[in-house]
Amino acid sequence: MTIEKQAWVADQGDGTFRNPILYADYSDPDVIRVGDDFYMTASSFAHTPGLPILHSKDLVNWTIINHALPRLNLPGYDTVQHGKGVWAPSIRYHAGKFWIFFGAPDEGIYMTTAEDPAGEWSPLHLVHEAKGWIDPCPFWDEDGNAYLVHAFARSRCGIKHKLRLCRMAPDGTRLLDEGKIVFDGTESHPTMEGPKMYKREGYYYIFAPAGGVATGWQTILRSRSVDGPYEDKIVLHQGNTPVNGPHQGGWVELESGESWFVHFQDKGAYGRIVHLQPVRWEDGWPLMGDNLNADGVGEPVLHYRKPNVGRTYPIQVPATSDDFDGDRLGLQWQWQANWREDWYALGARDSHIRLYAKPLPEGATSIYDAPHLLMQKFPAPAFTATAKLTLAAAAAGDEAGLVVFGYRYGTLSLKRDGSGGFELIQRDGQRQEERIVWRSAVDADTVFLRVSVKDDARCSFSYSLDGQRFVPAGPAFTASEGHWVGAKTGIFALSEAHDSAGYADVDRFDVGPLG
Repeated sequence: MTIEKQAWVADQGDGTFRNPILYADYSDPDVIRVGDDFYMTASSFAHTPGLPILHSKDLVNWTIINHALPRLNLPGYDTVQHGKGVWAPSIRYHAGKFWIFFGAPDEGIYMTTAEDPAGEWSPLHLVHEAKGWIDPCPFWDEDGNAYLVHAFARSRCGIKHKLRLCRMAPDGTRLLDEGKIVFDGTESHPTMEGPKMYKREGYYYIFAPAGGVATGWQTILRSRSVDGPYEDKIVLHQGNTPVNGPHQGGWVELESGESWFVHFQDKGAYGRIVHLQPVRWEDGWPLMGDNLNADGVGEPVLHYRKPNVGRTYPIQVPATSDDFDGDRLGLQWQWQANWREDWYALGARDSHIRLYAKPLPEGATSIYDAPHLLMQKFPAPAFTATAKLTLAAAAAGDEAGLVVFGYRYGTLSLKRDGSGGFELIQRDGQRQEERIVWRSAVDADTVFLRVSVKDDARCSFSYSLDGQRFVPAGPAFTASEGHWVGAKTGIFALSEAHDSAGYADVDRFDVGPLG
């Protein structure tokens, strides 16, 4: 990996790091340490594969190593379900294996396990069927008893601001009682959610954000009894920094004795990007960040020394570019719904991905509800993404191109027109409304398509016939977030017919710095 060609690198190479450690939409992150290794997972909603597994040796340099959920095998997820599916998972290591629990707000609480996080995870197990039970976190106590703490989604069950603790079977397969509300944040910690439960030096702790995703703070609850009562303390807020939120995450303690907290910041079109905060313990409270005020409330750090893990590890970042020369898709890619094997092929042409031109689903009026968009997260505040593609065996109306996706989206595609020639088309869409904003005839079936994204999520498309000279396409537009997710960029192939033989061969997808 050539670090100089990466759009965002957190490790500064001098023993320090800058936040965010991941300038990408790893929403609701949770993290654990197992020996010398750190593992993280995050919300994936209805995108597949889901439940990404990231790995690090130092909490700063991360790579994607797996997805725990190849498909979301629940009814309805073969079609696009914006904002539904996998919400706020928790990852734990217990009894010699890895566990992930998550809440699907319309279905219930699910669990999956693995002995190797980079290997195969068990099929989803329904722990408890319920609407609006979200953000579950398991906890195994020293006496063998097990518990699960969770929050509520008012949109599904009418409850908000409260955390409930239930007794759980030690094998994690079911809840043993109806549980009890262990904290009500209605008055002092509204919109309390995302609980993570720990035990340290005789105290039970629940780390939970409150105050809302974009405007809230980190709250710590503690008690000498697992059932409470819990006392509360705010330990991290925005203060005078640009890090709004700061929202939910996970705590880890290192072999060196240091403590660190991973959390997210809501960054609009860029999604929920991931930060790392130092933690020091004082009077039994975990104090986070820097510049603590008189009440012990810290501010997020922007630049800080790296965690003490005993040695220095190579600089790494999650994959973005792809030359499609493997036998499976790069782990950075996701589809909008449960993927199908007839959407793409690897190996049909050396070092290419073949995207088969598929029509919109029945009832869909735009690509907003197209499941066969192959996309990845924005990787940095400013970057370029370039794809070289060839449109082949195409009938009139077949097209393939680049997409920047969110509530508002844009595409630049190569399309076969009715006379047998080719044209470039740029579209602008907002949910169900879509219009062509630019078009130009081209005498080629192979083009290079590029999107350039500036710091304010302002996007500009361009194209080239030789890969050297890029010509601006239509008007610039500002990307937006999607339903609980940041904007994404990627590639697609589309047909106006149900029986098209058309396809696009894409030779590399290159992501790099702007300029």
